Amino acid sequence: MDWTALTKEFVTLFVVIDPVGSIPVFLFAVQAVPRSLHRRFAVSAVAIAALVLLAFLVGGQFLLETLGLRLGSFQIAGGIVLFLFAMTMVFGDSKPVNEIVEAERNHLASAVFPLAIPSIASPGAMLAIVILTDNHTNSIAHQAITAGLLLVVLLLTLVLLLAATVVHRVIGDTGASIISRVMGIILATIAVDSILGGFDALGVLEIAPPAINQID
Repeated sequence: MDWTALTKEFVTLFVVIDPVGSIPVFLFAVQAVPRSLHRRFAVSAVAIAALVLLAFLVGGQFLLETLGLRLGSFQIAGGIVLFLFAMTMVFGDSKPVNEIVEAERNHLASAVFPLAIPSIASPGAMLAIVILTDNHTNSIAHQAITAGLLLVVLLLTLVLLLAATVVHRVIGDTGASIISRVMGIILATIAVDSILGGFDALGVLEIAPPAINQID
């Protein structure tokens, strides 16, 4: 078992789902919800996000192949989108601010929008899960492990939402913003790696081994 690869997948999923960044969105969403229903609200949002992301895990690549698109091309496109998404996290309004404003505009009445989508099941997460479960390079067992890692990240998200009041009291909006921007930098690096991997998969770019391996 390649623990380095598994760690990279876990970090990728954690960054694109950004559980910490969803806390202020959750707190706003439940303002008009009785405290007794907060737990059900959080569970519903995470469950909806899980269904969406698992659907992409199972059928995302099939959809691409049905349309005649190569995964290498999707990796490049996905990497570009992930990079742009990362730039909005680093330079633009933080994820919590963006989505709280959106919630205010649409008078959030359920756990679906914007908490489940796009706060938890973000476009970046949808793209990442397809890239991480390439049917041509990953076995069913490996894809099952990726699905397990996804569920672990979603479980952590649920735990943070259930403890949102305490967590937010500790880190505040400023803390959530800082963490979101740091995650944006990590995501940008992962996005560049995805783009290079896509070129390599298409045979356009030959990825050289690390220089240390070339030293006699």
